Amino acid sequence: MTPEPAWPVPHPYWPQDLQLKGYRPNERPMWEILFFLFSVSGALLVGMWLLTGRDSGMSCARRLGICWFTVCGFIHGVIEGWFALYYRDIPGDQAFLSQLWKEYSKGDSRYVGADNFTVCMETITAWAWGPLSILTVISFLKRQPHRFVLQLIVSLGQLYGDVLYFYTEYRDGFTHSEMWHPLYFWFYFVFMNSIWIIIPSILIVDSWMQLSQAQRMWDASSPSVKAKRK
Repeated sequence: MTPEPAWPVPHPYWPQDLQLKGYRPNERPMWEILFFLFSVSGALLVGMWLLTGRDSGMSCARRLGICWFTVCGFIHGVIEGWFALYYRDIPGDQAFLSQLWKEYSKGDSRYVGADNFTVCMETITAWAWGPLSILTVISFLKRQPHRFVLQLIVSLGQLYGDVLYFYTEYRDGFTHSEMWHPLYFWFYFVFMNSIWIIIPSILIVDSWMQLSQAQRMWDASSPSVKAKRK
């Protein structure tokens, strides 16, 4: 007897012929998932903004930078950490964070399909940039001398990973999302990921300026440098 063909499980992802073994639609509505993500991120922003406000010598720009790394610690360590651990189970799983990834995958199905690049990138992000983001927050709160070194390292890692993220999808022909969709393509894929290009770029320049200034001051006060100039 000829075996019956295995029909693909219907799903909302692109390409539409993508086969997802054991896929189960989300039980929670989209608004509930997005509300969780933005409310937790907002609470962390507000909490860190109030905490840094106790330091009268800290500028608003520096406080915003610390707030940014606080949210990065949550997103990299918790949300992306979940993906790094459970990417194989996400299509059929109904845990809240798995449902969050299934919702986001409407803008990039590489996540629900456990694409090799995405798994590798998110694993590095979760276990490297997540903890280092928290260390960056602590270093700024305690005014540790290596704080701008950490800011530079984390921001370079974020920028590099996000450039690869966009570039690999470009080379794939933007086949993992419904092109031009206002929510899934423009908001999920383009806007939410562009943030990790714009803000890290600003922080890289900030680190460059701060470290260069520190080096100039060291050179100006170093006896050996003064002797060479003579």
